[in-house]
Amino acid sequence: MFTGIVEELGEVTAVENLGDASRFRLRGPVVTEGAKHGDSIAVNGVCLTVVDHEGDEFTADVMAETLNRSSLGVLAVGSRVNLERPTAVGARLGGHIVQGHVDGTGRVLERKPSENWELVKIELPADLTRYVVEKGSITVDGISLTVVDAGPDHFTVSLIPTTLALTTLGLKQPGDPVNLEVDIIAKYVERLLTSQGATR
Repeated sequence: MFTGIVEELGEVTAVENLGDASRFRLRGPVVTEGAKHGDSIAVNGVCLTVVDHEGDEFTADVMAETLNRSSLGVLAVGSRVNLERPTAVGARLGGHIVQGHVDGTGRVLERKPSENWELVKIELPADLTRYVVEKGSITVDGISLTVVDAGPDHFTVSLIPTTLALTTLGLKQPGDPVNLEVDIIAKYVERLLTSQGATR
């Protein structure tokens, strides 16, 4: 489990095409400290498994399903990525409960800068609309954010200078894809209510 509090802005240093998968090598001095084979690291909000690591770099295999369902397929050497290690049991939950299981992708539609913050409008797939509410939580490229406004096909978030400086959302431009993970609690509530209605 993750919290959506990005630990560092890493970089893709190599991409190997494996046919029905890809192998990424990524640089991240913070997340590789103490890392070992089999550990999980969230890359732009996608939970990946460490295959190997050396120095401040680690490798991870990404299967076709993940490449098709997330924006990881557009990554290339030099791409910047948000990195986060799983939260430790008993640690503070700084963001919200994040699984690292991407529900869909959207695109940055618009950016409106202000003096001390920036409003970003992001496309929202139709099948995710029901899970996104004003002042609720959403994960964008692995970043736990609060929804400012939720429309029928988009939502907006306000970004503080720290988020702009330390995550990929400071770099994304209109048209760029982002990974989206909605609040897992909303999905469980929906499933429970649907099941309850079916048994009546």
